[in-house]
Amino acid sequence: MPENESIPLDELGKALFTINRHAKTAPDPKHLYFLKKETINRLLKEKRAEKVGLHYSDNPKFSNQHSTLLVKVDTYFFHIPPTKDDFRELKHLGKLDQNYRNPSTKMSLSQAKKLVYRYINWHPPKRVQNKPNRKKYRSSYFTPSSLGKMEWPPTKPKRNSR
Repeated sequence: MPENESIPLDELGKALFTINRHAKTAPDPKHLYFLKKETINRLLKEKRAEKVGLHYSDNPKFSNQHSTLLVKVDTYFFHIPPTKDDFRELKHLGKLDQNYRNPSTKMSLSQAKKLVYRYINWHPPKRVQNKPNRKKYRSSYFTPSSLGKMEWPPTKPKRNSR
């Protein structure tokens, strides 16, 4: 049994639910939606998830109605973009049923991401640690102290005359 199949399906369902919930409110949700789609596609390939049918989306793109693919993972349901084959092979379920909700789940986003990373064998790209050459902040109002200087009062530096 491969390592990714050793992760229980109910744990993957919880992780996907948590990632999906956070993606809906994240300022930049691309990575979270990538994790969701990649995980669901792998589960479908392994036949651990099933395609239920197509739904009309509640959020039409550019005022055009479009459909999303409804997928069941354990006791959770998710929507992902459909393929052309999905339109030919699956039944269209019509409008999204608002009465049904996924079971409530308690899992932190970091725990969910770790689980999904392990399942899809994803590693974050290595970043090169470049320390920026930052100049220290100097206020324009700062006047250096003349304490400890040899001459008092301080004199203006003499200009070189050419």
